[in-house]
Amino acid sequence: MATAQVESGAAGHGAEPRGKRTEAGEATYLIAIAEALWEEMERDERVYLLGEDIGAYGGAFKVTEGFIERFGPERVMDTPIAEETIVGMAIGSAMEGFRPIAEFQYADFMTSGFDEIVTAAAKYHYRSGVPLPMVLRGPSGGGVRASSFHSSNPEPWFGHAPGLKVICPAFPSDAKGLLKSAVRDDNPCVFLEHKWIYRRIKEVVPEDQAFLVPIGQAKVQREGTDVSIVTYGMMVHLALEAAENLSQKGVSVEVVDLRTVHPLDSGTVLTSVEKTSRALVLYESHRFLGVGRR
Repeated sequence: MATAQVESGAAGHGAEPRGKRTEAGEATYLIAIAEALWEEMERDERVYLLGEDIGAYGGAFKVTEGFIERFGPERVMDTPIAEETIVGMAIGSAMEGFRPIAEFQYADFMTSGFDEIVTAAAKYHYRSGVPLPMVLRGPSGGGVRASSFHSSNPEPWFGHAPGLKVICPAFPSDAKGLLKSAVRDDNPCVFLEHKWIYRRIKEVVPEDQAFLVPIGQAKVQREGTDVSIVTYGMMVHLALEAAENLSQKGVSVEVVDLRTVHPLDSGTVLTSVEKTSRALVLYESHRFLGVGRR
């Protein structure tokens, strides 16, 4: 890999990731993530990908299909099955000015690189003052019959580690905008993509390369007056379904989507609860010391 370069000027090349939007311009969660990766790699030559089977195979969920043909093996790097090494390489290259995006086939396997993530990556800027711009992507969550080794929600672990930003988007637009923000952030970001959402949820997603969603800002996905449901990830969709059902019974439900687990936008949450005077916290993760216990 050559020395770091800023703003490659490759934007507008005309190429695009293999995944396609619908005729109405809608993108799935998966396609929105692929677009974010592609756009950031076109924008900045310091951005590169590494992970297991992300090159010729296109990733376990085909997010990076077609990337190696466009960007080459030096920027789309297939690695051995060695998560600790993947994280270590990402940390080292980030120290030198690159902006690595490491993919884990499943978020469960982030535990294999846990020491590197929470002991090295999370603390490096505090110890040295040197920025550490890196993104760790992982498909997380249940609901897809993927067994006990492929269905965990590790966001509480990383949310408790000072120095990490932890992002759990529920919609394609948020996934794209937040991932682009994470790539440009000078802090290590853990970006968890819920597998259940990948191909189920579609919406019109901005195609403007400048489109970003701020990290650490929650969003009210549905206005209500009787009760607030505070949630994130796949559970946002269950909350919206419940809110619609309850509206038929005269109950007005407000749904607050955290979008980012850490930093937590407590202001938006408290404003909602102040309005409705009732709150229900809904999350898919560890009951004890999970995100909902914060």
